[in-house]
Order: sequence, then C-alpha cells, then structure tokens
Amino acid sequence: MQTVVLGTTGTTAEDVIAVARRDARVEIGEDAVAALAAAREIVDALAAKPEPVYGVSTGFGALATRHIGPELRAQLQRNIVRSHAAGMGPRVEREVVRALMFLRLKTVCSGHTGVRPEVAQTMADVLNAGITPVVHEYGSLGCSGDLAPLSHCALTLMGEGDAEAADGTVRPAGELLAEHGITPVELREKEGLALLNGTDGMLGMLVMALADLDVLYKSADVTAALSLEALLGTAKVLAPELHAIRPHPGQAASAANMAAVLAGSGLTGHHQDDAPRVQDAYSVRCAPQVAGAGRDTLAYARTVAERELAAAVDNPVVLPDGRVESNGNFHGAPVAYVLDFLAIAAADLGSITERRTDRLLDKNRSHGLPPFLADDAGVDSGLMIAQYTQAALVSELKRLAVPASADSIPSSAMQEDHVSMGWSAARKLRTAVANLRRVIAVELYAATRAIELREGLTPAPASRAVIAAVREAGVQGPGPDRYLAPDLAAADAFVSEGLLVTAVEGATGVALA
Repeated sequence: MQTVVLGTTGTTAEDVIAVARRDARVEIGEDAVAALAAAREIVDALAAKPEPVYGVSTGFGALATRHIGPELRAQLQRNIVRSHAAGMGPRVEREVVRALMFLRLKTVCSGHTGVRPEVAQTMADVLNAGITPVVHEYGSLGCSGDLAPLSHCALTLMGEGDAEAADGTVRPAGELLAEHGITPVELREKEGLALLNGTDGMLGMLVMALADLDVLYKSADVTAALSLEALLGTAKVLAPELHAIRPHPGQAASAANMAAVLAGSGLTGHHQDDAPRVQDAYSVRCAPQVAGAGRDTLAYARTVAERELAAAVDNPVVLPDGRVESNGNFHGAPVAYVLDFLAIAAADLGSITERRTDRLLDKNRSHGLPPFLADDAGVDSGLMIAQYTQAALVSELKRLAVPASADSIPSSAMQEDHVSMGWSAARKLRTAVANLRRVIAVELYAATRAIELREGLTPAPASRAVIAAVREAGVQGPGPDRYLAPDLAAADAFVSEGLLVTAVEGATGVALA
C-alpha cells in the first residue's frame, strides 16, 4: 500500500488523489510533529493568560466578544463541533470526504493551527482505518471554511455522529473507533475551531476534477479527430505552423493530439471529392481552439490548486514569532473562481462535441453517411435518440456553467457578510465533469460507427486501434437497432477508465499532451 507522509510544507495533488481514491496510508513526518508541539506550547501559554485571545479563550464569529473561562473551554470546543455539524441533504461521496479530511490534516501539520500532535495522529488513524464520516451535501458557504462538512468530520474524531466503515456500512462513529482501537479525542483550546476552518472540501474536489478533466480533454481531442475522419475532413488545419502563429499552448497541444490520431488516415483530405467544400465546419475546424482554451484554463486552475495545497488555512493562525493572529485566509474566493471557470470550459467543450455528433447523424451534412447512422433508415432510428441524450447533457452543462462564486449570502449576524460559495461551485463542477464524460462517450460511439460505415477507405492506425479496443470493451458497431443504453454505458466506462487515451498511445507510441 502506498504511504503518504505529511510534513509542514503542504502536499501534492498526487498525494490527495492517492489518499482519496486509492486509500493510501497517511503518516505524519517528524518535522510536522515538532511543529505541532511547538505551536501547541504557544496556545497553552496564551490560554493561561487573563487576556482574551480569539479562538483560544473567546466565543466564535458573532459571539467572539465573550471571554470564556478555563472551566468552560473544553465544552466550548465540543459545542462548536456539535453545533456546526448541521449539514443536510444527500451524503457526499467517500472520495470527497477522504480528500477533505486529508487536506485538513495537511493544514494541521503545518504547525500554524495550535492543534496537539495526538489530535493530528487521530485524524491520520481514522483515515488509515477506512472510517469515513457521514457528510451532507448542504452546509457550506465557502467562507470561514467548509464549516458543516468539516464539523461532521470532527464529530467522528470525538466518537460522535455516524460514519461509514471500510465495508460500506454506516454505523455510530464511536463503535467504529473502538473496533480499530482509536481513542476519541477530547478537544482543548482552539482545537475545535482549527478542525473546521478551511477550504479543504472545495480544494479536494478541485484537485480530483483537474485529474479527471486532464483525461477528458485528451479524450475529446481523440473523438474530435475521429469525427473529422468520419466526415472526410481535412487535417491540414492541424499543421503546427498554423498554431505557432497564435501561440496558445493548449491549442497547440490539442492540434498535435488530433494530428497524432489522424496520421496515416485514408479518410482525411476527401473534402474536395463528390461534395466539395472549401472548409470544414467550425465544430471540426476549430476543435483545437476550443479544447485548447479549456486546457489553458486547466493550467491556471492547477496553479491555484498548487498554491492552496501549499497553504495553511485557519483562523486564527499561530505564527513562528509566537503571535496568534486573526486573518481572512479561509475565504474561498481563489478556489471558487477557478471551479466556476472550469465548469464554463467544460460546458463549451461539451457543446462543440455535441455539434460534431449531430453533424455525423445528419445526412445533409455528413457527406455520404446514412441518416442517423442507421442500418435501414426509417425501419431503424440509429443513433437519433443517443444524440437527444447528449443534447440533454449539454443543456445541463450550460446550466451548471452559471457561476456560484458570483453569488454571496450573509450569515452569522452579518459578521460573515461576504462568502465565496466555493463548495457549491465544487459540487456542480463534479456533476459537470461526469456529464462532459458522457457527452464525449456519445461522440466516441457515433464516430467509431461512422468510420466503420466508410467502406473502401482505410482509417488511421490509431483509429483502428480505438475501434478494436472499444468493441472489445462491449460497445457494439453498426447494425440494426438494439437496446442502446448498455452500449452507451460501456462507452462511458471506456472513457472514464482512460482506455480511449491508452488505445491511442499504444497505437502511436506517443503520449498525448
């Protein structure tokens, strides 16, 4: 089993995905243990003083004006967790909760939160035991951290609330901790607040979306190339010298990917044959420009994620000089913006993908393909309704592209009067990523069938490899009408598992950019 060691300087996207999706083991490095102990000494010293310090000896948010005596501080920390664990709605996916917990532990290990080493170790123990707190869809405004989601995780550390065992059953958290020999934590000054105050949920979802979209943008380049080939289009528009004079790196990468797929094709270059056309339609000719702009958006979002992965997000924070200072670093705006930006790019990529599929199915624009790619048009409907499904997904993508971060709603008696809505942006992006994958799968289904219907012409070696692989995966080729949902599901799984990219790279010997 892979092991991820957390130190004081943050973590990587690869480590987040390893813990969230592959159950990698988490260990706390010696430097982090030392930093945790040093910061705790500062908090303990401040707690012993008569002067109130926010988060240590005061209430929270709009209640921060009350000084809390030593005899009530443990109760205060328990109460903030219990009262803030107020989420509602469906359960959040296991991988999201594991990413959330791991990223909160990442900040705790920075030594800027004042949490004791034993609390951090309990967080690692819960992750390693495969215990996943029950977290609900609604409860975060993306400011002062993902409060409700993180509170449900902290509740599990206290042995309260419900959690999911490694076998998928949901049971009382106290029972699960006991089975694994984990002692519930008794929170002390500042610790309850420190466990709740971060952008960890939205950041975890951003990291996983970036990994998924990296595969989907490569997959979209492949399906765009297959559609160009099926439509007997020209590959001349992919020439690197054309893209060099408009030097957007994503555009050049997409064009290079498409060119690699089409190398050696006997179908391209026939646009001047029986039905001559000067140029291919925008959805074909401009595929690198649209997908490339999305790729550049991914690059910017990745930069934001890397900065946030290196950050210590809490309020107040413990500084090396001994000060404990309030701040606004918990505000989710940097992450929220790129989550929304990615949803916009996904919607546009889905839109241009659907236009190519529709072109393949329309006998007036497909340059000789049968209507709807049907076996016996009229008796058979072919892929008519597969395109309806794709269109419905694209319409939903457009709705999901409406930014959440443009909204704000005040809370906490107007103390928290401007919030990021980053959690909401992340939740809708997860849906957008899944829908985009399905849209690409429909184009894959249509384009491979269309290529096979071009009798007498030889597809590119990469295209042949894709067709062979997708057929082996259970996606059937041309023929009379049949129950289509299983075929579409198989195509979706083929894209989701990265097999489309693998098939191309195996045929070309070149890694897609």
